[in-house]
Amino acid sequence: MKNESLVRVLAGTMVLLSVALAHFVSPWWLLLTCFVGLNLIQSAFTGFCPPTIFLTKLGWLGADGVVRPGGHKLR
Repeated sequence: MKNESLVRVLAGTMVLLSVALAHFVSPWWLLLTCFVGLNLIQSAFTGFCPPTIFLTKLGWLGADGVVRPGGHKLR
């Protein structure tokens, strides 16, 4: 799986989780949806995506942009 695909899956999961939490817990959880949407927009313009930094530190993201789950531990 490529990096971009994983980020899309992660963003979609966060949006669905946020909507479920807004429905069952509090409407304030919709702020998480707004944050995810804004982060997707800014990453499209700037190329900076915080999840890729986290995935790289976990060792899940290789230099070639391919995701390898179960990568190296944090150093």
